[in-house]
Amino acid sequence: MNPHDYCQDKAAKSGSSFYYSFMFLPPERRQAITALYAFCREVDDVVDECKDVSLAQTKLQWWRQEVERVHGGEPTHPVGHALKDVSSRFSMPREQLLEIIDGMAMDLSQTRYLDFKGLQLYCYRVASVVGLLAAEIFGYKDRQTLKYAHDLGMAFQLTNIIRDVGEDARRGRIYLPIEDLQRFGVPAKDILEARYSDAFRELMQFQAQRAEQFYDQAFAQLPAGDRKSQRPGLIMAAIYRALLKEIAADGFKVLDRRTSLTPLRKVWLAGWTWMKG
Repeated sequence: MNPHDYCQDKAAKSGSSFYYSFMFLPPERRQAITALYAFCREVDDVVDECKDVSLAQTKLQWWRQEVERVHGGEPTHPVGHALKDVSSRFSMPREQLLEIIDGMAMDLSQTRYLDFKGLQLYCYRVASVVGLLAAEIFGYKDRQTLKYAHDLGMAFQLTNIIRDVGEDARRGRIYLPIEDLQRFGVPAKDILEARYSDAFRELMQFQAQRAEQFYDQAFAQLPAGDRKSQRPGLIMAAIYRALLKEIAADGFKVLDRRTSLTPLRKVWLAGWTWMKG
């Protein structure tokens, strides 16, 4: 299996909505975004699958060294080789790849966030930076597009947080800011023990509104001239926003289940968004 096949396999097996946004891209851009996605999956899997914090930190340090090797021309991992190949055609700054790893590393030392400002730093590192790199791969003419990419990344990560509240709680993590829990009168213990309440649903409605604001803010900042090139991000937005609406319609039952869209619906949303331009 060559490096790009490895990345393609990694993306396909993940079942992520991101995979559907790559479908209509030309081969070179599809290879580049798939390599970036595979990199994100590798470092995220280190944190989610490695129970030993010290070992996870060691593995993330290895990936930091691999980023340096990518930019030095001597990677050792299939994903590293794929990144080296695509970085000759698309901008993949080492600083941004390292910042993604720094974001993943936050999960090893921080399981709560005092306020939204603190959570924003995490979201920026693990999602907005990815959005900025993706915008480079998709192509743009107006730098205003980077503001769109930043805010869209925030919207995606906030949607992920809403979807995964229960799953994250079972790992001992609560990404909902403490200030929000206190404002709505929801004890952290209720989330850790998967207890629903009217207060919890109000809390989650507030989180969904915040995510929607970032979607609206992102779209308002996308220049018309770059809309066509940035369609993969718009496909992701269509899928993620549909997911968010599904979660809300179901009464935010995210503590004991994980809501997802069917592959058929994702394909339909992808095709419809691409054709709409």
